[in-house]
Amino acid sequence: MKHLILYLSLFLLATGLSAQTNQVKVVDANDGARLMVNGKPMIINGMNWDYFPIGTNFNYSLWNQSDAIVRAALDTEMSLLQNMGVNAVRMYTGVPAKWIAYIYEKYGIHTMLNHSFGRYGLTIEGSWVAVTDYREPKTKELLMSEAKKLAEEYKNTPGLLLYLLGNENNYGLFWAGAETEAFPEGEEQLRAVGEVRGSPM
Repeated sequence: MKHLILYLSLFLLATGLSAQTNQVKVVDANDGARLMVNGKPMIINGMNWDYFPIGTNFNYSLWNQSDAIVRAALDTEMSLLQNMGVNAVRMYTGVPAKWIAYIYEKYGIHTMLNHSFGRYGLTIEGSWVAVTDYREPKTKELLMSEAKKLAEEYKNTPGLLLYLLGNENNYGLFWAGAETEAFPEGEEQLRAVGEVRGSPM
């Protein structure tokens, strides 16, 4: 399962990153898979990163602010991360490509761009669906078109290391959207849900 998630996370690399300044590949060897950047193995010293000033909440977006505010926030935060030895940050989709390039070119920090891939529900043909059913053809079509659009939009962006599809989507097999609920009782029921909902994911 670990390998499946790794390959799912990285399947867009071939089309999305091949023409970038950095050549990024996942290479299989006898002792496991390795992330290679410009022909050298890269160990990621990374962290999840987002920016919310005091007094704001999840509705705030740094990327909707003026360039001066974005630059000041990035210069403050990324210089701290650089001093800590961080070489990669994980950010959710929505960050403009120019800021991914800015972070990399000024601070040497790569970005892993995270698409939730239906984890918290989807709007399909104008209707909200709280629990994503990866078996459903319209769901598959929407998610794959969003992944393709993501790769096209960020293609050739300096500093874009890889794409991550999903965020603990296995929990979404049991829980509605972001809400937590009781797991089905019994190992057999858990297995059944995993097979019916998890395999298509």
